[in-house]
Amino acid sequence: MAKLMAAIAVWATGLGGVGLLVIAILDSSFLSFPQVNDVLLIVLSTKYPDRMVYYAAMTTAGSIVGCFMLFAVARRGGEVFLRKRVRGAHVDRALRLYQRFGLLAIVVPALLPPPVPFKVFVLLAGAADVPPWRFGLAVALGRGIRYFGQGYLAVIYGEHALVLVKRYGPEFGIGFAVLVLFAGLATYWFRRQGRATA
Repeated sequence: MAKLMAAIAVWATGLGGVGLLVIAILDSSFLSFPQVNDVLLIVLSTKYPDRMVYYAAMTTAGSIVGCFMLFAVARRGGEVFLRKRVRGAHVDRALRLYQRFGLLAIVVPALLPPPVPFKVFVLLAGAADVPPWRFGLAVALGRGIRYFGQGYLAVIYGEHALVLVKRYGPEFGIGFAVLVLFAGLATYWFRRQGRATA
């Protein structure tokens, strides 16, 4: 498996942005390449700093496309699939959460690093019938922050960015996710207060 991953990494690196797009689509849909996107994005952005925006945009776009593939499957029968594998009470609670906080319930896990199983959140979003535009916006925000942030680190710190991401990536991801969660909940609370006083 390690040899296959190495071969895929070499192939994707040779293709540049297109390789990042393809790997991101596969990783976000039906296959898993844990942290391959992150590593390739940093390696390429370190080699060619002037192309960082392009690489980050292609990785983000690939992730959005791959997530939409899973999302579409979940909208057609994801709830049944989930109920076969997860206890009914958990599925009901999760679906209510997505129907209430659709955008926030996708952005936060999209920011979290592996081993957080983001595909489960994508399936839940599809099963909860989250509007596609809201789902796409949430994935774009979450993945965009993650990949553009990593690209920026690669431009600033060069090869050391890879060490930083490996060592502190989970902490940064969790920190951003907590900030977004608090900001989202605060916005939701203020809106409710505004409606109550209107």
